[in-house]
Amino acid sequence: MCSNFQALREIERMERYFRIHGVIPDFPRETWPGYLAPYIRRDHDSAEYAREMRAGQFGLIPHWAKDTKIGRQTYNSRTETSATKPAFRDAWKRGHRAIIPAEWIYEPNYETGKPVRWKIQHVDGEPMGIAGLWSQWRGPDGQELESFTMLTVNADQHHLMRRFHKPDDEKRMVVVLDPADYDRWLDCPQGEMMAMMTMYPAEMLTAEPAPAPPRAKKPVMSADEPPLI
Repeated sequence: MCSNFQALREIERMERYFRIHGVIPDFPRETWPGYLAPYIRRDHDSAEYAREMRAGQFGLIPHWAKDTKIGRQTYNSRTETSATKPAFRDAWKRGHRAIIPAEWIYEPNYETGKPVRWKIQHVDGEPMGIAGLWSQWRGPDGQELESFTMLTVNADQHHLMRRFHKPDDEKRMVVVLDPADYDRWLDCPQGEMMAMMTMYPAEMLTAEPAPAPPRAKKPVMSADEPPLI
């Protein structure tokens, strides 16, 4: 799971690694549930059917939600239940697939007996492309808000990611895509989506302590998704 990450904000890196052009809005560098951050999806209105960058809230808001509060709990979605959980099944079945560009993610490490924030990133310094789902929500005032969630898989056997979260908690990790699979993820038929939900190789990742500054520190949530939705 992941409730905190550093969004990719440099257009040069967005162009180089994700083939996205244009201007990146001034998103917060550190992203938490409820924050706006960039995500990538297909531009269905373009003749080229190209990738496009959108601004979305981290924490998916299904179309039936009465307000945006649910997004505080839907920032991750278990791939095992994404097709059936009410909060995520519409986006999954509609093929509303997203790629979340991140410089790195943060996870809590309890090996000292206390939670210490660690930074996890690609060994080569390239940004991560994390598989996700997106949704569009219309509020009571008629305004529309886009949102997204990161997809997760079990990581009990992952040599790196099993080091994070509380000792007795199930280990989870976000689905980090191979860059060669970006278009495949955005375009694959629904029946092939689960085949792409795999653990990223541990040897391709590196991690180190990265305690949050006192003013930036926020509580780390422990649930991948709310129990009642």
